[in-house]
Amino acid sequence: MLEHADPQAVDLDAELRARIGEQLVWWPVDVDVDRLVHALVAVLDTPLGPLAGGTTLRAAGTRDRLCELDFELPLGGGDLAAPTGPRRLLGDLAPLLRRHLPAGDPVRGYADVLDAEPVLAEQELRGYLTGSIDVVLRVDGRYLVVDYKTNWLGQLDAPLTAWSYRPEALVEAMGHSSYPLQALLYAVVAHRFLRWRVSDYDPHRQLGGVLYLYLRGMCGPSTPVVGDQVCGVFSWQPPVDLVVAVSDLLDGASVDGVSVDGASVDGAAADGRVGAGARTVKSRPRRKDA
Repeated sequence: MLEHADPQAVDLDAELRARIGEQLVWWPVDVDVDRLVHALVAVLDTPLGPLAGGTTLRAAGTRDRLCELDFELPLGGGDLAAPTGPRRLLGDLAPLLRRHLPAGDPVRGYADVLDAEPVLAEQELRGYLTGSIDVVLRVDGRYLVVDYKTNWLGQLDAPLTAWSYRPEALVEAMGHSSYPLQALLYAVVAHRFLRWRVSDYDPHRQLGGVLYLYLRGMCGPSTPVVGDQVCGVFSWQPPVDLVVAVSDLLDGASVDGVSVDGASVDGAAADGRVGAGARTVKSRPRRKDA
């Protein structure tokens, strides 16, 4: 519903009801529509925190969001990969994370996961990586990757509250899954898409970061704030150098940013020129039943 509804509709309740009705045609589940509308309005009116300048999903209208950005990235050259040469592995991410992220960063710990799980770390970066980003938001000229999560983080036998979605709990939830890897890959996808589509693209100025929105913890304008972080909203600003280094690694570069033939791979120049692999990121219309 969030992908298809117009958050700035004059009658938002009616807009959400219409979109819910469309989805129920394809997914006939037993749902209390009134409660769902109330919950979605609260989500749309929850501040998204300092990374998004305190804006809300309602304030970011359809002109400033790109929903369901599909992507297909070749890994190590895809179909054009050389039959011989160095193998690039998922474990090669570990030294990059430690090099570019400070201690305490919520994504840095994924390096330890790779060290502890050799079967995971030994996966070769070869073939194609496909997926879809829920939303890319444009806020004051910056672009943020947004992913919706419906995880239940509270006790199963107790009422759910915003406290279950406080910043500390969200960091822990991120660490218990592959979300750190997903967030990093989504940042790379956004970087490649923007350098392809935005003239004079400057990642230091326009690559805005990543928001994971845990919808069950978003309570509207009165959602509790801990420090400067809003409950239910996990935010992460990856360093541009890390995003570029991972983009290079996916293209077959070593962790030092050098490709098999000795050239730099990413080519994300400040003048906005397109580098390798940018053409493989694409957005295409999706059917409403998708």
